[in-house]
Amino acid sequence: MQSTRPWHTFTVDEAFQQIESQPGGLTNANAEDRLKQYGANELKAAHRVSAWEILLEQFKNVLILILLGATAISLFLGHGVESIVIAIIVLFAVVLGFVQEFRAERAIEALRKMAAPTATVLRDGNEVKIPARDLVPGDVILLHTGDRVPADARLIE
Repeated sequence: MQSTRPWHTFTVDEAFQQIESQPGGLTNANAEDRLKQYGANELKAAHRVSAWEILLEQFKNVLILILLGATAISLFLGHGVESIVIAIIVLFAVVLGFVQEFRAERAIEALRKMAAPTATVLRDGNEVKIPARDLVPGDVILLHTGDRVPADARLIE
């Protein structure tokens, strides 16, 4: 039974009912089924992109290719100053695009490293430590002093 009410308006008991869980946590079998259904609790990692790949990717932009063509035509027609100006504009655009994408790639890597490696959950009523990637919807997460929050969660107490 899916509700159209916002999740934060549910009482704790309603939230457990909605997610088909209980205060004692999920059973191991139920958690395995949900892991198969929903997949791992992790950021999807693409292959690591090198700086050279990011730089070369900038030249696949249609606008950059048009400006490079305009540079070549200007140079061919004997307009040296115009071709230099267009080349400088292309250089600025490529450098700016490269810096932005390079920083974004590094930020994603940093987020991946900051993710909590383990989580303490209730499974079959017992407190167990599991890899955070094995968390599933309906797990009851226990947080202790200094723990990182391993996933989106509803605070019970």
